[in-house]
Amino acid sequence: MQYRSFGETDFKVSTLGFGCLRLPVKDAGSNAFSPNVTEEEAIENIRYGIDHGINYVDTSYLYHSGRSEEVVGKALKDGYRQKAKLKTKSPVYLFKEADDFDKYLDEQLKRLDTDYVDYYIFHALCDDTWENAVVKFELLDKMEKAKRDGKIGHIGFSFHDRYEYFNKIVDGYDKWETCMIQLNLLDTEYQAGIKGMKYAASKGIPIEIMEPLLGGRLANVPKAVQEIYDSYPTKKNPVEWALDYLWDMPEVSCILSGMTTMQQVKDNLEYADRSYVGMLTPDDKKLIQRVQDKFKEYSSIPCTKCAYCMPCPIGIDIPVAFDLYNITCMSDELDGSEEMNKSASELFGERFPSKLCIGCKKCEKHCPQFIEISSLMPKVQELLKVRGKMQVD
Repeated sequence: MQYRSFGETDFKVSTLGFGCLRLPVKDAGSNAFSPNVTEEEAIENIRYGIDHGINYVDTSYLYHSGRSEEVVGKALKDGYRQKAKLKTKSPVYLFKEADDFDKYLDEQLKRLDTDYVDYYIFHALCDDTWENAVVKFELLDKMEKAKRDGKIGHIGFSFHDRYEYFNKIVDGYDKWETCMIQLNLLDTEYQAGIKGMKYAASKGIPIEIMEPLLGGRLANVPKAVQEIYDSYPTKKNPVEWALDYLWDMPEVSCILSGMTTMQQVKDNLEYADRSYVGMLTPDDKKLIQRVQDKFKEYSSIPCTKCAYCMPCPIGIDIPVAFDLYNITCMSDELDGSEEMNKSASELFGERFPSKLCIGCKKCEKHCPQFIEISSLMPKVQELLKVRGKMQVD
């Protein structure tokens, strides 16, 4: 495992962190929403990662409907709490009054079965939650008091909004100790983007990366993208290229990967072990540019399958619908074929979309990607229906 500086503290963070958004579950479908975590497998995966050098574990109040924090708490028993830093997130989007800060923090500490967390960050800040929660309820004062009381070690935030609001939040507090942004080889100018990363880093704020594989879209790439990778003399799979793209950057301290299977843990540990700043050659960067250009040709939906939009009031599995749409758009050779129908049915089972969106827009309030779900869903469902992949009620 390789390690990098993490702000002004003495802590050296592993370049690969264990993100607990996509723990293994017993049922198919929206992984981050399902509470049916396969506990024994999840604990084994987390502990294996820690045993092999990971020293930073990330969870949240929301993940797996609260089960993620509970499972992480169990995984960090038996001495593992001393081997890794623990981070969770304050669900400011749920706050209705200032006292909610302490209410949720105490609940999270109970779930995690610990007296303190090393890093506690405001979750998914946008301009609205910054102004109407953090500022309105004076939550930075609450954070600092919790730090003085020994409940949290360090203060930070994760971000989902436009670049100009990112700078506003960075400049709104001069004691940020970590910052979590979405960045990958496609989302270079989206939300905070590379520009925001560099700005925060210039302020001395450590940078953590979420969605390095864009919900799996950069792991299971279209055939045309895979052909670009295959044509290059240096042989790496799409996952390794996507992670190396980020590890190459001096501003990146840690990549948080939501690893579901033991094989994913082992593979990512192997990639992290050979990572270093400046690892990409000029030709490597030209390859990445070719991949980026090819992806731009696809009219896919920027859904990361985080499932924050769930549950749908009428039972549509929104991430599944978008995932199936993206598979269709990026797999021309399978469009309308029996092979596509069969693979989709096997993959999604009962969660295969079978109801028409009613346009209530409840889901849109919670989407960190700001996807206009109600506007896109008819387009998605029409494509699937026309190509024989969907029988709606």
